[in-house]
Amino acid sequence: MNLIRNYRNWRRYRDTVSELTRLSNRELTDLGISRSDIHFVARKAV
Repeated sequence: MNLIRNYRNWRRYRDTVSELTRLSNRELTDLGISRSDIHFVARKAV
């Protein structure tokens, strides 16, 4: 079960990073996120 949970968490992390990366700098600023914070925010989302 840990393997499945870890895989799902990894996919959620990758999807979040992918979605945030697609946003413009202005959209990220509106959300209060800097481009350098994307990986940190994605980790917290998992």
